[in-house]
Amino acid sequence: MRLSRTLLAMLPDAQKAVQTLYASAHQSGAPVTVLHLVHLRASQINGCSACVASGAKEMRKAGETDERLDTVSAWRETPYFTDAERAALALAEAATRLADNSVGVPDDVWDAAKAHFDEPALAGIVLWIATTNFFNRLNATLHHPAGAPWF
Repeated sequence: MRLSRTLLAMLPDAQKAVQTLYASAHQSGAPVTVLHLVHLRASQINGCSACVASGAKEMRKAGETDERLDTVSAWRETPYFTDAERAALALAEAATRLADNSVGVPDDVWDAAKAHFDEPALAGIVLWIATTNFFNRLNATLHHPAGAPWF
């Protein structure tokens, strides 16, 4: 790890802001399972070991099966996810890989997510994907390893 103390411990106002983002996303009405899935998928794409490890740990604690956890990265080829979860995972991938598509998130991906979630839940999912990408970039920059404390 590049800093002797965690970034958020050194910047208490940033820690409060992160906690507010977390609370807002989790109070949006989006299913917690979906928030966990998009967090894990975005973190896998970004190669964030800290977020992949903590995300999988949280999902196991919430009762997620190994079968589903083991196949999040290949969700399209498995029967383990609902249509709503698939729509959220596609949104997470598109929003995380913005540079791969000149229009950002394609309309068909957005429309599929919108078909499964009301506006507050969809806003929470988008916020959580963005927050996850924020965490991933901090962790990659600081070489924050899996298992190291964040706060």
